[in-house]
Amino acid sequence: MSNKRARIDADKAIVGVWKREVGDVSTRDFAHRLAASEDLVLRLEILRKLEKHRGCVNTVSFNASGDILVTGSDDRKILLWDWEMGRVKLSFDSGHSNNVFQAKFMPYTDDRTIVTCAADGQVRLAQIPDRGGVETSLLGSHAARAHKLAIEPGSPYSFYTSAEDGLVQHFDLRTKSATKLFTCHSIHHRRYHPYLQLNAITINPRNPNFFAVAGGDAYTRLYDIRKTTWNSSGCDQPADFFCPDHLVGDEQVGITGLTFSDQSELLVSYNDEQIYLFTKEMGLGHSPATSSSSSSSSEALEAGPDCDDSPEMYRSDVNADEKSRPQVYKGHRNQETVKGVSFFGPRCEYVASGSDCGNIFIWRKKDGELLRVMRGDRDVVNCIESHPHTTMMASSGIESDIKIWTPKALEKATLPPNLEEVVKHRSRFFSYDSNDDLSSLDDEYIIYSSEDGDYNENDDNDSDGDEEEEEGSADSGDDDENEGVYEDDDNGDASDLENDGGNNGDDGSIPDAAAVDD
Repeated sequence: MSNKRARIDADKAIVGVWKREVGDVSTRDFAHRLAASEDLVLRLEILRKLEKHRGCVNTVSFNASGDILVTGSDDRKILLWDWEMGRVKLSFDSGHSNNVFQAKFMPYTDDRTIVTCAADGQVRLAQIPDRGGVETSLLGSHAARAHKLAIEPGSPYSFYTSAEDGLVQHFDLRTKSATKLFTCHSIHHRRYHPYLQLNAITINPRNPNFFAVAGGDAYTRLYDIRKTTWNSSGCDQPADFFCPDHLVGDEQVGITGLTFSDQSELLVSYNDEQIYLFTKEMGLGHSPATSSSSSSSSEALEAGPDCDDSPEMYRSDVNADEKSRPQVYKGHRNQETVKGVSFFGPRCEYVASGSDCGNIFIWRKKDGELLRVMRGDRDVVNCIESHPHTTMMASSGIESDIKIWTPKALEKATLPPNLEEVVKHRSRFFSYDSNDDLSSLDDEYIIYSSEDGDYNENDDNDSDGDEEEEEGSADSGDDDENEGVYEDDDNGDASDLENDGGNNGDDGSIPDAAAVDD
């Protein structure tokens, strides 16, 4: 059977090349088909590990060209990597007082403008001027941990943030000001929690007027920025809600990850549940309680007197029973941490997620078939970032390194035969050395202990103490020797940025800088 399938794949490849040669397939389409090949997905393996951080790596993000990777960690450092060479191009103190949760390049800024958010609730700006050094400043803040930010596609100035205080804010770097848009509230009355904790925010790349947020309940809320304004009540006015039918009204689940595809599909990862893919026709309308059941209008969204419930382009007027069900992706475990979820492939052909068992799961998007289970962390994988142009990805988790994955394996991978046991038993308690200054690890990562699994043939990691000893002996040097160095890619030489001093405070002072020893 496997030989027959291999022959079919080879025949398809030959036909594809022939069509490219005679002009039936464009160069771009041919390149996309090649990059999206399932054969490449089955050959993904670790190219290298990027080791410099001294804490959990909570965010990984590529620049537009894909040659630089920016990462942030519990050590409160921001690192810019030449991932192909495996070395740090720039390291600086973020200015945050707690774990960095997300760091992203602003587009069309020559990779010299980075925005960050963190467990301290702050939203900060880091700029790398031509004269050298790194200038950081405070843009705004939330009253609770800020997990995610979303950059408006194509804009070097505009982005949004959400946080556990339920507040969604818009930032404009031209004025360096924050605009409060609304505070998210629960559909049901919660006296003990007047607002909805938000874990994720994402913008539709095909129509940046629409963005979605999700967090402490089962609903993903879609908004139209053109009809979202702050008013005296601070109420939120969703254009649409998304939720699987069987989770409507379920107050035991929440959402940890959220992203749009290039085709405007909405991918949602639930805590202690599954991952679901929604199209815009699957929306519940502006009042999910009445759209999905025969409940009375009193059970609908508590909008408030100042909120306008006018229908939006994403609202569906079809009954829930008549709508197609969202595609579901099963097999992983998402219970212990705030995990992201992502698409993989040039046209979002695959879905990827980390898991509490320390593995990366990759599914075929169109039918939900599980294709890969790859060991990505000793404990938990939280972040997966797809390269913008090629078939490779970066991942991170509880360990302090970043793993780069490329399709270089000689043999195609197969799924582990004891997959259910791997997922069930691989979770275990993770703790740092008492000397580590990682103040909010317990708040961000709630790890439950269980027996170790047998799926450890690729686990080459030692104990925490051994790992720290190895980091200290690596030729990467101390963190202080990495700060403020940004290489010139034109000549390949390292140009030392000037050390202008400062305490990296909220006044935008420049952190200490020194050269990296190659």
